[in-house]
Amino acid sequence: MAKKGLTKAQLVGHLADKLGVNRATARSFLDELSTLVAKEVKKAGVFTLPGLGKFVLSKRKARMGRNPRTGEPIKIPAKTVLKFRIARALKNSVLPAKK
Repeated sequence: MAKKGLTKAQLVGHLADKLGVNRATARSFLDELSTLVAKEVKKAGVFTLPGLGKFVLSKRKARMGRNPRTGEPIKIPAKTVLKFRIARALKNSVLPAKK
């Protein structure tokens, strides 16, 4: 069974302990960061968190799909999605190097 990630409360607690601030300050920092990411991605289409990666808006083309229940072909419309691309340094530090 896979391990679960940190909850927001756990992340706030960890940041508060490491930075020597109270939990309210750490929570407001996380909230402001998420607001800033949303605003900048909406405006510029990309937001980079140095050392972590970047949020990028990506357009998906319309395509044909299939209804799994009936098997009937359906048209899936084009849409814009938000992707996160992991920074190479972080990826290399977490994943073993390929041979």
